[in-house]
Amino acid sequence: MPKPSLEWLLVFVPIAILAQFLFDVPVVVFIASCVAIVPLAGLIGRATDQLAERSGPTVGGLLNATFGNVTELIISILLVWAGEFEVVKASLIGSILGNLVLVLGASYLLGGLRNREQRFDSRAARLHSSSLVLAVAGLVMPAAFVQFYTHETDVQLEVISLGVAGVLIVLYIAALVFTLGRHGPRNHRPVVVSAPSPDPPPGWSVRKALIVLLIAAVAVGVMSELLVHTLEPTLSALHLPKLFVGMFVIAFIGNVAEHASAVVFALRDKMDIAIEISFSSGTQIALLVAPLLVFISLLSPHPMDFIFIPIEVIAVTLATLIVSLIAADGRSNWLEGAQLLGVYVILAVSTFFFG
Repeated sequence: MPKPSLEWLLVFVPIAILAQFLFDVPVVVFIASCVAIVPLAGLIGRATDQLAERSGPTVGGLLNATFGNVTELIISILLVWAGEFEVVKASLIGSILGNLVLVLGASYLLGGLRNREQRFDSRAARLHSSSLVLAVAGLVMPAAFVQFYTHETDVQLEVISLGVAGVLIVLYIAALVFTLGRHGPRNHRPVVVSAPSPDPPPGWSVRKALIVLLIAAVAVGVMSELLVHTLEPTLSALHLPKLFVGMFVIAFIGNVAEHASAVVFALRDKMDIAIEISFSSGTQIALLVAPLLVFISLLSPHPMDFIFIPIEVIAVTLATLIVSLIAADGRSNWLEGAQLLGVYVILAVSTFFFG
């Protein structure tokens, strides 16, 4: 079953640019740039997979780890530079929730409807769950400090943020080294990196893959700049809260291509790979992308801390606990998928009027 192509959505790249420079309608520019990012993210993933296939297991794993969430990283960096910390943090939380609850729920539901009960390696799921629990600890403790210690200073917040972020990055790298060393042969992909596409396209040369990767990354940067530039007027015009847009709009657009891959794998009764995509991408956001932004923000006019608001911490904690429990037995069915999607809807409804 081939994965549906999203490349026709590339038409929204010129639409977004024309809407910005000819008509200057912020809402149209925002929507068009969001849609345009979807196929661009897919091209980045495809080019990265092509490079990884030609680089051997170790270098390939590092390439996937580096570029697996480059779309989210580009969007987040531009948001950080614009001082939109509330949206950045919400989008990071939303990416984790989307990978854990939405992707896994859709994979369980559609895979279960076609294949009834499906099985996967519960040990890999438990390994991912432990990493996610570690990430939750990194989110909970700084938030708890702010909630219960009312005399915190900017210096204290910066030390806590940099300290926690540094520890999470080191532990992510340690997990990556461990899994690359443990599963070095080609017959196993590292558990913390993205999985290959369901139906690999004809092989690209290294030169073509690098060119596509570069052009797509630049285009994502342009579209992200338009998105950030029109964010405030769009929120004002549509009366949408930043938390909701960050968690359930911006977080979604950079992951659609990867989400589709997971669902296709589940439909083909390859739930192990669907689980791998869901957990590994969420883990990478929590342990690498989010902490890395704290250090990148030191170069911006206003550094970002690693303090998330209670509703974001609660959402990630609940999602991690629920997914860990559901995935622990190494079996999946459509009912569990419906339950996970129900949790995602509950989280979306609960944040729609927040802020």
